[in-house]
Amino acid sequence: MAGFASEALTANEAASVTQVPLKQVHRIIDAGLLRGCVERRRGSRVIVGSGLLGLRLAWLTAETLTPMARRAIVERAIATDAASVVAADPLKVDLKPIAADVKTGLVRLRKAKAMVARDSDILGGQPIFAGTRVPIHDVADMLANGDAPEAIHVAYPQLTLDQIGLAADYALAYPRRGRPPAKPAWRGKPARSSRTVHLDGLPAAS
Repeated sequence: MAGFASEALTANEAASVTQVPLKQVHRIIDAGLLRGCVERRRGSRVIVGSGLLGLRLAWLTAETLTPMARRAIVERAIATDAASVVAADPLKVDLKPIAADVKTGLVRLRKAKAMVARDSDILGGQPIFAGTRVPIHDVADMLANGDAPEAIHVAYPQLTLDQIGLAADYALAYPRRGRPPAKPAWRGKPARSSRTVHLDGLPAAS
């Protein structure tokens, strides 16, 4: 299993990549579960290397393992970044699907960043979809408030469904700066919740 040695992401970027809610990202860091994989750069905390794998593993096992067992298995995962299976007696966890999820998130974030353009002459330099005047955060807000991607595509036919979906990844990784705009008429619907995956069980080490 390939490692993540070259990665260094802010908490927001890590939340986008790992699909761990931002508040939980900070709680996991504060709990010391990612020891050795958190640095401070330019005043912000950055998760480096196998810390991304450990972050997702910590989230997935939050309701499955005891705090002690959770800490042990996450520490082993971080320490053995290139391993496909990690064991902390009596537990054994296959890291391949977790690593695959993180890699998918990294690919999505790179694609999201690649579709963005900024021009000081267009909407004051807000991030927009390249080749359009459509603000990415506006589309992300629509998704968060329950608008279907297909409905957004009808409103903005110049955007592909893939671009619309990636708007949420970008907005989570790079929140809107400055004062929030006035709430649009469709604001107020329940926000889309983050997807949570629970491990059904961990086999005992043989």
